[in-house]
Amino acid sequence: MQEKIVILDFGSQTTQLIGRRVRELNIYSEIIPYDKYPFGREAEEGIIGVILSGSPLSVYDKDAFKVDIAAINAAVPVLGICYGAQLMAHTFGGKVEPAPSREYGRAHLSYIDPACPIFKGIEPGAQVWMSHGDTITSLPEGYTCVASTPEVKFAAFCAGPKMWGVQFHPEVYHSECGMQLLENFTVGVCGASRSWSAESFIETTVAELKAQLGNDRVILGLSGGVDSSVAAVLLNRAIGSNLTCIFVDHGMLRKNEFADVLRDYECLGLNVRGVDASDKFFADLAGVTDPERKRKIIGADFIEVFDKEAAKITDARWLGQGTIYPDCIESLSITGTVIKSHHNVGGLPERMNLRLCEPLRLLFKDEVRAVGRALGMPEHLITRHPFPGPGLAVRILGEVTREKVGILQEADHIFIKGLRDSGLYNDVWQAGVILLPVQSVGVMGDERTYERAVALRAVTSTDAMTADWAHLPYEFLAKVSNEIINKVRGVNRVCYDISSKPPATIEWE
Repeated sequence: MQEKIVILDFGSQTTQLIGRRVRELNIYSEIIPYDKYPFGREAEEGIIGVILSGSPLSVYDKDAFKVDIAAINAAVPVLGICYGAQLMAHTFGGKVEPAPSREYGRAHLSYIDPACPIFKGIEPGAQVWMSHGDTITSLPEGYTCVASTPEVKFAAFCAGPKMWGVQFHPEVYHSECGMQLLENFTVGVCGASRSWSAESFIETTVAELKAQLGNDRVILGLSGGVDSSVAAVLLNRAIGSNLTCIFVDHGMLRKNEFADVLRDYECLGLNVRGVDASDKFFADLAGVTDPERKRKIIGADFIEVFDKEAAKITDARWLGQGTIYPDCIESLSITGTVIKSHHNVGGLPERMNLRLCEPLRLLFKDEVRAVGRALGMPEHLITRHPFPGPGLAVRILGEVTREKVGILQEADHIFIKGLRDSGLYNDVWQAGVILLPVQSVGVMGDERTYERAVALRAVTSTDAMTADWAHLPYEFLAKVSNEIINKVRGVNRVCYDISSKPPATIEWE
C-alpha cells in the first residue's frame, strides 16, 4: 500500500501547492474534497497524516465547510493551515473573528516554542506568508501557542501530540521556513518514508494497470504532447500490443505537427493510427466565437471522430487519456464553479461503451516529465511545451477559419523556432502566438496596410497552477517581431503579453 499524506481541500487557491510541496519531499500526497474523507479506512488507504487547507470562507459563516477533525485526529496526525487552523480553534471552543485589518503578505515569527516538533530547526525571525481576513483571538482550552508574529499572537498552536494549526501558509514560496515545517510534520511526526519517486510511481502504476486492465484492449487518444505520450508509453509497458493509439488531426495543430508527431512515435514502438478530420472540425466551428462553445464543439467532434475510428477495434474496453492533476483541478472548483472545460476531462458518451483509464491523473506536469525520463523516452518529447487540446482554436480569438489557422501557424513556427535557435526554449514553460480579433494600420514600403495583430505569449512555471510572464531578451523579441511581420502575410503588428497567472490564464481562451 502506497503511504500518503491527504490534503483536505476547503477551496483555497493554494491547496494544490500544499500537495506539490509534500511531493517535493518525495512523499506521495493526494488532494480530496473536504467532504470525501474515508473515515475509518486510513490504514487500508495508506493515509499517515492529514493536512487541512485554507478556504475563501470564514469558519463562522452559515455555509462554512466543516469536517469531523476529532475523528480524523483519532487515527492520524493533523495539520491545519489558515482556514484549517481556524476551523480547529472554532470547532473546539476557541474564537475566530474578523481581523482589524486584512493580514496579507510577509510576516516574521517573533516567537517560536523550541520544544514544538513542527518548528524543529526553525529560528525566530523566519519569514512566513499571511493571507487571511479572519484571525484566531482565543485558543480552545488545552491548546498551546507555539508561534507568534508581532501582529498575530496565535500564528501557530498545538492541540496535543498529534494536532497543530498555523495561520500562515507554509506551502507558499515566500514562507522561507515552509518546507522545513512541512518536512517536520510529514516525516518527523507522521513518519513518512520518503519513498515516492518517478521510478516507484512507474512500478506501482504498471502493476495497477495490469490488474485493472487484464487482457482488455485499450484505445488511447494521442495529442503529441508529453502527457498523452507518457501515458501511452506507460500503458504500452503494462499491456503491450493490447494498446492502440489514435492521433486525430483537427486541423489546428502547429505547422507540420501531424507528420512530425507520427514520425516521433516510431521510436517508441507504439501502434498509432493517424486520422485527418480537419474538414469536419472547421465546418462545425464556422461562425462560432464563444471560447467555451469552441472547446465544447472540438471536444464533441473529437469524441465523434474518435468513436468512429475506435469502432473499428471491436473488442476495445477502455479509453486511455493523458489527463493530469491541473486538468482536473482547473475544470471544477470545490464550490462546483466551472473555470474552463478541458478536452480530456469529463464523462464519455454512453454509446462509446468505454471505461476511462487515466494513469497520470494524480501527477503534475513536472512529475510527468520525470516519469517520462525514467521510462527512457527521448528528451525532445519530454521537454516539449504544453499545448492545448483544442490547439490553435483557443489561440484565435473569435471565429476559427483555415485562413486564420494558416497565418497563426506561420507566426507560431517563427516564434517557437526562434526560442529553440536562441537556446531559450527550455527556459520557458509554455509559449505560443495569439491571433487577435483586431486589425491595425501599418506601413510597408510606401503603402498603407490594415492587417492583423498577434500577441506573443511565453510564461515560466513549474506546474501551470501559477505562472509568470517570461522575461525574454529585448533583442530576441525584436528579431522575432521583425521576422513575423516580414514573412507572415497578413500581420503588421506584434505585441508581447506580460500578464501573470493569476489573474490572467496562460491561454487567452
